[in-house]
Amino acid sequence: MSFKTTEMAPGIDTGAQVDTASLQEIAAMGYRAIINNRPDNEEPGQMAMADAKAQAEALGLEYHFLPVTSSTIGKADVEAFDALLDRAGKPVLAHCRTGTRVYLLYGATQVLKHGADADALVAEAASRGFDIKSLPVLVEKLRSA
Repeated sequence: MSFKTTEMAPGIDTGAQVDTASLQEIAAMGYRAIINNRPDNEEPGQMAMADAKAQAEALGLEYHFLPVTSSTIGKADVEAFDALLDRAGKPVLAHCRTGTRVYLLYGATQVLKHGADADALVAEAASRGFDIKSLPVLVEKLRSA
């Protein structure tokens, strides 16, 4: 298996952009659901959401589409992601281009909805290879919005 995933919390992982081969690996790895946080047409050659959804569902995976960009994450995105994490089958894999945007969205969800410490999440993410040092600024922006 070559598709790399990183655990953010028990049953909740992040990963990079998927394609046909990685969807097959994801299903074989035992995931039950996928959350796609990458907007369509973000870069040439990217698998379209409709294709990924059809292939994922053919493999028996739940498929959810919540496209976000790091610079425009809003309260509604945090609410929707939290709801998806709550109801999606576990284990769930949330993906974007590299996994960092997912980790940022996950961090905002944990701080705003579950009282987690932003600085601790930034340090935890860094130890796993993800730079989400913008999380405290994002959280403050969303709190004051």
